[in-house]
Amino acid sequence: MRLLRINGTFPKLRKLICRRYAQAIQAEENEYTETPVYPPILDMSLQARKLRERETIHKKIENINTVEEKQIALNMPRYYGWQCVILHDDKVPYNALPLVQHYTRTSFKNIDKLPDIYTQSSSVADSVVQEIKPYIEECIAIENEGVEHNIVTSVHKPEQQQIENAKTRNIVKQINRIISNNLTDKVSHILSSQVDYDPRHEAFWFIGGVDVPNNVVNWRKKFKWLKDRAHEPLDRPVQYLGSPLLTIRNQLPLKPVIPYSEAENPEFKVPVYSCVPETVGYYSNYRHGTNIPGFWPGDFDEFGMLSYHGRGHLLDRSESYGAEDNLEALHCQAIKASFGWLLAQANYKGFTTYNDLTYPLVTQTVITNGHLMSFYVYQLNTITMHSDKVDNNPKYNICFGTKPLALYDSIENGKVKGLNEDVLKMLVQFYLNAPEERDHEMAPFLGKEEQIIADIEDDNRRCWLESTYKHIVSNRPKHLLPPELYLWEKIYKIKFNTRFFEAKRKPFEFDINPFNRRLDDHLPPYIPKVLRPYPRSKKKFETTYYPKV
Repeated sequence: MRLLRINGTFPKLRKLICRRYAQAIQAEENEYTETPVYPPILDMSLQARKLRERETIHKKIENINTVEEKQIALNMPRYYGWQCVILHDDKVPYNALPLVQHYTRTSFKNIDKLPDIYTQSSSVADSVVQEIKPYIEECIAIENEGVEHNIVTSVHKPEQQQIENAKTRNIVKQINRIISNNLTDKVSHILSSQVDYDPRHEAFWFIGGVDVPNNVVNWRKKFKWLKDRAHEPLDRPVQYLGSPLLTIRNQLPLKPVIPYSEAENPEFKVPVYSCVPETVGYYSNYRHGTNIPGFWPGDFDEFGMLSYHGRGHLLDRSESYGAEDNLEALHCQAIKASFGWLLAQANYKGFTTYNDLTYPLVTQTVITNGHLMSFYVYQLNTITMHSDKVDNNPKYNICFGTKPLALYDSIENGKVKGLNEDVLKMLVQFYLNAPEERDHEMAPFLGKEEQIIADIEDDNRRCWLESTYKHIVSNRPKHLLPPELYLWEKIYKIKFNTRFFEAKRKPFEFDINPFNRRLDDHLPPYIPKVLRPYPRSKKKFETTYYPKV
């Protein structure tokens, strides 16, 4: 009778007894081993425990199957977004090259000619240049003197800069059309490539080894266990925002410029810039981290070949900066644009700022105003630069760049004089650099059956993830804006506590940081009674599918 009662009336108790019985049998079987097995001895200090917590989170992000869920997981710790250092494509402060190299872990090499990998296409490029030379001269002359453009100016940018960017955009489109049409029957990868105009390029990562801001130091000094670590470096989130004039991408990646093993060459030098970014002129802003290489996940042409960028921002720089700093500004623009584009592509293959690349990615960048052209070749070897890896990572990213080269001498009476065939040949060689298929797995950190959320069979989960991902990358403001800290409160309540008699109403008065709120820390959408599934369900809120990190 008692056994019947356990089997029929107390199912939980029955399961507990069965589980305990199975554990007892297993313990008897594994009680003795040939060699002694000891549990690992763990460091129980605060730093070691926090490090294990971070490594656990990094491993969970690595094990997520789809691209979009990995991007949502990167933003899970912050409901209102990260306080990101914003790096714009067309805004370069004075003397910013050391900071940009440190934040992208890039070793820059000045070159007068393209790397040796381009010598294979030299003879073909010579014949192509002779064929397209008259068409290039004609398009340059027409865009400069044959057409009058009515350009709608914006108050956010100088008029001269907008005019130059618009003229450059037209010339770049014509040059790309002429070269592509000529090479379609000569090389196969041109016809299968896809061209994007003014695409959206964004990249998000964490950088370590940067000095701690004063407000963080003051906050740490309030706690006894953090006083000794008040100046310990922390991760700074970085967000790149850019929009090239034109990009070309293909299904296959470009060949590496140098072997992947050479990425650990100690001869590659990267300057260490530990000062806060405000010392240079970069600012911070709250926003969600986004990685967008100009297309949504699932596109077949997911590897970048070539991108064109304007240099109109140089017109807005002070004359006191000098020609040398303007040249460094072009190098900064190329490094940021190339690194940002490749990092976003790497995120679409399952790699993140916590899970490093297993193979290199290469892109080609041209910065021009229609007259002067600078050529850059960038190889991405590593993307893990947070505090736990910044000092232990032996890999470096490589960028080869030239100085600005004149495509022609002048335009007289509607004709181009002195077209530089060597410069045009270098541009043609960028197009002739054919992508190749790799002999290794391209997405080792993505699922086998589910790599993007479009592969998910569950309709509710797929639609919810799609909506949440698109909402995050749109960076629209939240329904309830974060609490605002007024300047008088910062002076009279935080820095100098002279209004202690007033009632406490703000979060900072209760030692609450609203920006530490998690992304999933909210009530799900409410389900009205009439919309609940039949028969009547007590489920009041919709199901959410946030990644468990």
